Amino acid sequence: MMRLRPHRLLLATALATLAACRTVGPDYALPAEAAYNRPAANGEFLDTGNTQVQPGAALPERWWALYQDPTLDALIAQALKDNIELKVASATLRRAAAVYEEALDAGGFDYEAEASVNRAQVSAQSFLLEDKLPVFNLADGKFNVSYQFDMFGKLKRGAEAARADSEAAQAAIDLARVSVAAQVAGSYVEICHSNHELHVAEHSLELQLRSRSVTQRLIDAGRGTPPDLARANAQVAMLEAAMPPLRARRQAAEYELAALLGRTPGQLPAGVADCHAAPALAHPIPIGDGRALLQRRPDVRQAERRLAGATARIGVATAALYPDIRLGASIGATGLLADIGQGPTQAWSIGPLISWSVPSSGARARIHATEAGADAALAEFDNTVLQALREVQTTLSRYAHDLDRLRSLQEAQRQAQLAAEQNRRLYQGGRTPYLASLDADRSLVNADMELANAQAQVSQDQIHLFLTLGGGWQNTDAAANASATR
Repeated sequence: MMRLRPHRLLLATALATLAACRTVGPDYALPAEAAYNRPAANGEFLDTGNTQVQPGAALPERWWALYQDPTLDALIAQALKDNIELKVASATLRRAAAVYEEALDAGGFDYEAEASVNRAQVSAQSFLLEDKLPVFNLADGKFNVSYQFDMFGKLKRGAEAARADSEAAQAAIDLARVSVAAQVAGSYVEICHSNHELHVAEHSLELQLRSRSVTQRLIDAGRGTPPDLARANAQVAMLEAAMPPLRARRQAAEYELAALLGRTPGQLPAGVADCHAAPALAHPIPIGDGRALLQRRPDVRQAERRLAGATARIGVATAALYPDIRLGASIGATGLLADIGQGPTQAWSIGPLISWSVPSSGARARIHATEAGADAALAEFDNTVLQALREVQTTLSRYAHDLDRLRSLQEAQRQAQLAAEQNRRLYQGGRTPYLASLDADRSLVNADMELANAQAQVSQDQIHLFLTLGGGWQNTDAAANASATR
């Protein structure tokens, strides 16, 4: 029968112990009961009956290209390069990536080297001597190497948490890009529609000024009355009062767009402030379905990665209950400088180092705290999923109703324009009183303004729908991982 020498028996015991160890804490998998996995959350959207949306069709990564507007393309490209919020998010991502690299480097081999030379006098009494010792030139040199065993997965779980944090930061920058693109498009469209509404108001004012002039001529000819002129003046003043709010809206949109581009107020690319026709879609909006939405939305991916990180931290806290084991070795020399390196000055050591803080109730409380944190992260993930679905459904419903309203206002404007033209001719021919013509003009002005507002609202609805749909930048790896956990 073969007998193992003591040092070999120790090595065999250590290897058997290492083989028996495992990674503590739960392995991450998306819970089956998560809202992300519900069949209803992955199905077709509701409120898709209007002809301006295309259910099931994939949303392109850069949705603004659907407008086929070079100015809009250039504005968004510049914002994605120069926007200050994106620079902040990018810096946060780099920091999270560096923390992940640090976590990957934890454990394994550590190296340490020390060297010193001193001129000193050693205490004689420390050697139980009575006579004073002479002054020496002393030297000390040491090289240490150690290896930390991740026996219970503390380092592994820490790296998992750091990786999840890094991926959450990536999702955050994608979310910021989606938001910036939508804000740029919204500001640009607001400028265009504000200019259009100003044009409508100025045209209405021009018509009313002509009507007032006709009224003045009729009074001069003895066919009109002073109250008619007063009413005409009042209508002119009302139309002039509508101008300042429209100009204020346009300026606010210009200032917002400049900030999104990383510029100071007033520094817009040439021609942007003069836009009068907002970009329009030539085809229905592709909206996909719930499954594609949840895989595409950056905030959903961010919440899912936070859940993964919170789950990994349970393992980190659990591993704190177990000892840390290192295997270390050192070699060096200590002695008189003249003798350094010779046999009497040499020293070496090798062996394991076990450190263990006996678990207390506080350590177990930390585990419970991380478990509660994972439960909270799951609830936040579910809430993010449900809010994403709610936002899309709400926007689809509003878009459909605003399209219906737009069609009705277009017909109303056509009828109001016809009535105004007819009443104006009748009044100028003396066949109807001025009030009838004035009421028709007021109806036309109101119809023109309502129609312009409705057109602006539909444009903003489209951009908001693109925003709620996620707007591209789908992280295919994260989406594949999320699908694999179902």
